[in-house]
Amino acid sequence: MSEGEEHMAVTLRRRRFTVDEYHRMGEAGIFHEDDRVELIEGEIVEMTPIGSLHASVVARINHFFSTRLGQRSVVWPQNPLLLAALISEPQPDVILLAPRPDFYARALPQPADVQLVIEVADSSLAYDRRTKMPLYARAGVVEAWLANVEAGRVELYRGPGAAGYAEVRRPTRDEPFSPLAFPDVVVRLVDLLG
Repeated sequence: MSEGEEHMAVTLRRRRFTVDEYHRMGEAGIFHEDDRVELIEGEIVEMTPIGSLHASVVARINHFFSTRLGQRSVVWPQNPLLLAALISEPQPDVILLAPRPDFYARALPQPADVQLVIEVADSSLAYDRRTKMPLYARAGVVEAWLANVEAGRVELYRGPGAAGYAEVRRPTRDEPFSPLAFPDVVVRLVDLLG
């Protein structure tokens, strides 16, 4: 190896994907049905596996909002949300969506359709807090909640903007709270976390 070759730096470049390319990969069978991946700002990210506690909290949240809201919302569990401007398609644990007769069969929901996004976090807490919450804020999702399973807490994120959410609230165990879209629906931590 010559002296010049010894000091050559290797430049690694990441290959970012468009939302359309991501969809085509799924259609081509590159991802298996059981693969847990999402597109975050052009990068394909493998999601952490779902344990029984995480799954039960998602089921509890799904049940709570389905029974309380009825026809007022489409409860959309672990399905994609299209954030086209941010080249992202995350799969939040639960999304409350504005009702549509086709239940979003013709097109994936976008931020304007979202009434509330809820992420359930155990091992993914740092990632959800540092990556997904700011992503939802930049996309203009009006409200996002982060259910911290291990701590038994919920963080309410409101006031989206380019720098993140302006307000983060952590209700106490007995303190009632409500989604901005449904001020009449009273929620307590036990309703979501058990």
